[in-house]
Amino acid sequence: MKKAIAAVLATVLIFSCFCNQAFAYDNKKYNWSYKPAPTHTPADTEPHYKEMLEASDSYFLGETNEKSLYLTFDNGYENGYTEKVLDTLAEKGVPGAFFVTGHYLKTAGELVKRMVNEGHIVGNHSFHHPSLPAVNDEKLTEELESVKSMFTELTGEPEMKYLRAPRGEFSERTLMTSNQLGYTNVFWSLAYKDWEVDKQKGKEYAYEQVMKRIHPGAIMLIHSVSPDNAAALGDIIDECEKLGYTFRSLDELSLQQPLP
Repeated sequence: MKKAIAAVLATVLIFSCFCNQAFAYDNKKYNWSYKPAPTHTPADTEPHYKEMLEASDSYFLGETNEKSLYLTFDNGYENGYTEKVLDTLAEKGVPGAFFVTGHYLKTAGELVKRMVNEGHIVGNHSFHHPSLPAVNDEKLTEELESVKSMFTELTGEPEMKYLRAPRGEFSERTLMTSNQLGYTNVFWSLAYKDWEVDKQKGKEYAYEQVMKRIHPGAIMLIHSVSPDNAAALGDIIDECEKLGYTFRSLDELSLQQPLP
C-alpha cells in the first residue's frame, strides 16, 4: 500500500514538474528593432518578434490599411517641454499616449493630471526604468503595480492598460507576464535618436527625421525631453494631416489585425 502511494506521489510530482516546465517562458533578452520601409510604406520587424507580439496581444503597428498615426511619448523625467507638447495637442485636437515612470509621477504630477483631464492615455513605463528581462516576475509585478497605484492615487483613474518596456528591452517572459497583469505592450514603427538632450539639432532636423519615416499605421515614439520635438510637433501634425493622415488613440487600435 505504501509503495502504491509513493508511486502515485512520484507520478504527481513528475507531472507537476513537467507542467511547470512546459509553461515556463523564455527570458532571452531582445532589443526592439524594426525595419523602415521605403516610400512611406509600413515598417516591418523580425518574424520571431511578430510571433511573440501576437502571442501576448502586443503590437508595434496600427491599422495599415488606413492613413492612421498614433502619437506616443516616453516620459522618464520632465525636462520642461511636456507643457508645450500638451498645448500643441490641445490646439490641434490630437490624442497622445504618455508612458510615465515612478519618477515622473512623483515630480510632474500636475502634468499627469492634465494629460488625463485632456483625454490622453497615460501608460506604464515601469517605476525605476529597469531592463524588464533583468528582473524576476515578483519585481516586474512590483515595478508595474507601483506605477499604477501611484497613478490611480494621483488621478483617480483606476485603469492603466498599456506598457512600454524601458529601452525597448523585452523577452517572451516579460511580454506574457505583463499581459497576464492586464497590460498591452506597445512598441513602435517610427522613431529617431531624439533623447540625447545635449545633442539636439534644431526644429527642422526633428521635423525632417519624423516626416521621412511617416507611414500608414505608424506608432510614433517621441521623447518629450527634446526641445526640438516640442518645437516641431505642430508642423508635423499639420503636414501629416495635409497628406491625408488622421491621428488616433491607442484605444482605437484593432488588436485582431494581422501583422505583415
